[in-house]
Amino acid sequence: MMNMQLIDVNNSVTEKQFLEVPVSIYKGDANWIRPLDNDIRNVFDREKNKLFKSGAATRWILKNDNGKLIGRVAAFVNEKTARTSEYATGGLGFFECINDQDAANTLFDSAKEWLAARGMEAMDGPINFGDRTAWWGLQVEGFAPPTYQMNYNPAYYIQLFEAYGFQTYFNQLVFRYDVENEVPLIFREKAQRIFKSPAFRFEHVRKAQINKYAADLTQVYNEAWAKMGFFKPVTVEQTIATMKKMLPIMDERLIWFGYFKDRPIAFFVMLPEINQVIRHLNGRLDWYGKLLFAYYRWRGVIDKMFGVLFGVVPDFQGKGIDGALIVATGNVVQPLKKYKTLEMNWVGDFNPKMIRMVENLGTTVCKRYRTYRKIFDPEKPFYRAPVLE
Repeated sequence: MMNMQLIDVNNSVTEKQFLEVPVSIYKGDANWIRPLDNDIRNVFDREKNKLFKSGAATRWILKNDNGKLIGRVAAFVNEKTARTSEYATGGLGFFECINDQDAANTLFDSAKEWLAARGMEAMDGPINFGDRTAWWGLQVEGFAPPTYQMNYNPAYYIQLFEAYGFQTYFNQLVFRYDVENEVPLIFREKAQRIFKSPAFRFEHVRKAQINKYAADLTQVYNEAWAKMGFFKPVTVEQTIATMKKMLPIMDERLIWFGYFKDRPIAFFVMLPEINQVIRHLNGRLDWYGKLLFAYYRWRGVIDKMFGVLFGVVPDFQGKGIDGALIVATGNVVQPLKKYKTLEMNWVGDFNPKMIRMVENLGTTVCKRYRTYRKIFDPEKPFYRAPVLE
């Protein structure tokens, strides 16, 4: 067993080292795309991450006896979601480690002890101190380049987690759709029935009216996700802030809303897959990085979209709104011939209705992520995430 030094991240030097840990882990791996450093920093910035108002987070780096960086991890308590399941549950994320179980256990133990001291009975990981749409889940299948703010990891991480006692809480599926394919007949038939009624309309977002669409998205989101155990309502202000962050990369034609008599009832949020550009930036979006970003985007290297959110309010589910929304989107996006593929991220295996809908579109599962849970008391029973009815 090697000698190791666990170090708190508490200054600019250790923060930089936290960001540098993956560089050696992924050396020679052509699939890895270094995330933007500021995207990671912002998660742990008390001014930018509002979860610090009621939650807490900490980070560590791990060095061997020669002073080489061999791992990192973060732990956090999100009080908005910590007590929404059987056990008070904290989070573990941003885990990176060499292929050594003792090193991994040292990192896992540090997170477990910190969380237990704050009243937690379990920890989920690897997850984010923030939205589920970013940095969530361990990749277990389909080791191809990740989409923007999705995790990527070596396959041996699976063994590191499971040998420590993490169990599968739920899986997240990523579906691939070839944009040139005709939307299946089942969706087109649903759409035509809906389109005949003047009470329904479908439109894509306009940046000039971003506050209006943020309010519409908030309304649909809070209705559509209300039955999920982890759910906490979002405010219009939170959605406005999120959508304004999207503005620099947003393609208006990729974010769609459905309305019934002016009531927002559905949305489909997609973004250009900017990791196809970020892979050239080495984590930095300084003045030079911005020039590179603009250059590669001008060259047209982005030919992929990724789905961020899809939702229909409960009283319109099962009535063809999903098909109408998809067909309306396809009628605009397909003729552009700009995007070749769509990756629909984050379809939980606890949501069979959404899985069936996506499968009916003619997609294939291209990646699989896993959210693990570790119960601190081995005598207590383990439960998987409840299935949505």
